[in-house]
Order: sequence, then structure tokens, then C-alpha cells
Amino acid sequence: MPVYRLSKNEIAFPHPTSAREDGLLAVGGDLCVDRLLLAYTHGIFPWYEPGEEILWWCPKERFIIVPGEVHVSRSMRKYLKKHELSMALNRDFADTIHRCRIKREFAEGTWITDEMEEAYCRLHEAGYAASVEVFEDGALAGGFYGVCIGSCFFGESMFSEKENGSKTALIAFCEWLESKGVFMIDCQFYTEHLKSMGGKYISWQEYDRMLEEGTGRSTC
Repeated sequence: MPVYRLSKNEIAFPHPTSAREDGLLAVGGDLCVDRLLLAYTHGIFPWYEPGEEILWWCPKERFIIVPGEVHVSRSMRKYLKKHELSMALNRDFADTIHRCRIKREFAEGTWITDEMEEAYCRLHEAGYAASVEVFEDGALAGGFYGVCIGSCFFGESMFSEKENGSKTALIAFCEWLESKGVFMIDCQFYTEHLKSMGGKYISWQEYDRMLEEGTGRSTC
């Protein structure tokens, strides 16, 4: 199936359901704020290797976490009781996204290029991207960043500086999101780590309904 090529001169996407079976929807375009907002409100996100053109994805099954259903294991509960923990929102967005990049480059390679860092920092400045950091006994333990639109949060990447750092950040953030009425964390892709935290697959139809309700989106 041919992949739709985007123009830098027009901010538009093909219908999300026209994505290939592997989730690839389109190629090209740019990472301007307006295009990213249009993408996320329709379940589309950029993900590509350094040196590639921008690739836009929209998997037909979606992997999400409902904040009120985050799973905290028995061992994790013991860990949380042992330490003095605090959460910060937007402590330093640029630092958090860069830590996510460095950790991934060291472990397995990363899609967080200079272009991506700059784009999500612009989203943050526009009020649509956020970082979450958790401190353990006064020291930075871990965190993550993502895109927040209405009642939906779209997770992008995580880092840990200490054991369980990213898990602790996710647990604390889920409690905060639930208190604010945010009802979905879009995990984009399945991982065993996120499954262990309560991640689950939902159908495209259910996901699309949640997007429509949560983001107040416009049409593609």
C-alpha cells in the first residue's frame, strides 16, 4: 500500500484509518506546532530514525493506561514506603527530554533527534507538552515527557536515574492526572514495562471516541 506524502505547505493528514497494517500513515511534512497538534488530536504521532524523513504513525489498535487503573505491584508498594518521594511538573522540560534521549542512545538507539527535541520544546512553550520528574530522598530519580491536550496525555519517552525512577514518576503522575479528570495516557506502542503498570489494548473505535471526547478536536 502506498504511503501518503505530506506537503510542508499544507497542514493536513489522510484519514487515520488509512494507515498500513504496521501503523505507518504518512511521510514528510514538518514538526511545526500546528501540525503536531492536528496529529495528536487524531491519534497520529511522528516516529523515525535519525537521517530518515519524518514518518507519521497511527496504529489501529491502541495501547493505553487509564490513570485510575495504574497497577502498583506489592514490591513497588514496599519501595514507595521506604523512600521520601516528591513529584515535580515541568521542573525543566528541556533537561527531561534530553535525559530521555541520552538514556535511549546509550541503551538501544533513539528517535529523539535534535529536530524532535526542538519541536517538543516549542510544544512545551505553547502549553501542550509537559515533563514529569520524581525525586527520591531529595535526588532526581526519573521522569518522562509527553503531550497533553484536554483530558488526554500522550506519553513519549521515560528515563530513570535510580532504580524504579520512571515507574515512580508514572505512578505519581497517574494519581495527579486522575485528580484533574484526565482519563487516558496514550502509550503509542506496547511494552512489557507498560503492560506491568496496567497498560492495555483498546480498539481503534474506542480510542477514537476517547480522543473526540477528550481533545475537542477539529477534523482532518
